[in-house]
Amino acid sequence: MPNTKSAKKRLRQSLERRASNRSVKSSLKTQLKKVLAAVGEGNVEDGEKEFRLVSKKLDQAAGANVIHANQAARVKSRISKKLKVLKGK
Repeated sequence: MPNTKSAKKRLRQSLERRASNRSVKSSLKTQLKKVLAAVGEGNVEDGEKEFRLVSKKLDQAAGANVIHANQAARVKSRISKKLKVLKGK
């Protein structure tokens, strides 16, 4: 347990940030599952719609340093690749 006033404040801040970051990561995972489900079903239109949303959320999360910028780029690249393969069929 923190003893000093500044340590108590840091604890409060870290708990708030942790809750916020967990919320962002959770919504990202949910959105990713929606995209992958649409791609798995072969639904191009829904996949593209969900991909736009997940791209936005990934960029926002990377901008807020919730996830690393390279991770966001890597995930977007992999999903767009799956969509392109699906369109080619």
